[in-house]
Amino acid sequence: MPDPMMHERISVHSVCFPGAGLRELQGYWRELGARRVTLLSDLVLREGVPVLEQTLGAAGCRAELIVHPFLAGTQLDTGRTRWPEARDTLGRLIEHAGALGVRSVHIFTGGHGALTWEEAAEAFREAIAPCLEPARAAGVALIVENTSSLYADSNIVHTLGDAITLADTAGVGICLEFFGCWTEAGLRDSIERAIPRCGIVQVCDYVYGDRSQPARAVPGDGVIPIRRMIEWILRAGYGGAFDLELLGPRIDAQGHLQAVRRAADHVGAILRSVGA
Repeated sequence: MPDPMMHERISVHSVCFPGAGLRELQGYWRELGARRVTLLSDLVLREGVPVLEQTLGAAGCRAELIVHPFLAGTQLDTGRTRWPEARDTLGRLIEHAGALGVRSVHIFTGGHGALTWEEAAEAFREAIAPCLEPARAAGVALIVENTSSLYADSNIVHTLGDAITLADTAGVGICLEFFGCWTEAGLRDSIERAIPRCGIVQVCDYVYGDRSQPARAVPGDGVIPIRRMIEWILRAGYGGAFDLELLGPRIDAQGHLQAVRRAADHVGAILRSVGA
């Protein structure tokens, strides 16, 4: 049975266990007492709804989020021929997400190519437009994340402000990712603007001087003001999950299961202390 000590609003991202198959993931979820989990789209499309329902049920958890590349690796100025296939795949994934009760599907926009940011945002709006109504009908939010500019080949959103602007332009929601925004000026104001469209919050930490890629640390081991950001997020009215997205050399070195357990303990303690 799940460990009752894991906070109900914490979700465990599948990337915390690189290379793990569904059965292995199920074992990790059970051992951690995970209540919510984040799935990668290739696993969802490969395994199908009945298998996933059975596996999640046996582990005592539900799928909170699905992460899907959509147009990752495609440039928005030259990749239009890929749009129909990408839309079809996303359409199948939306159906699966709706059947599983998944709240959000995290998608990548594709890169700028030679376009300005505004031109790229308009191109993404055109690319995603046919998928919005099926997602709404299925009760699934399509959301975009503020990623590092190192991923400019796959995403045009690199600040929380960018995410808000693209959400307004394209009619999508937001994934608020700590690693990609914690150093921004005016962060509290941006959080307050983002939360009405926020489908998930992704939590990690960073240690000063870490130049690895990706330079993620277990929450509590680094310098990101996690408690302060969580307080701002909750005060802005956020009622969703906090997703643990832990990957990189620091996580590998201490062991993935141990890293996730420590992260869940730290974030759970913060959530309990602020009454979440």
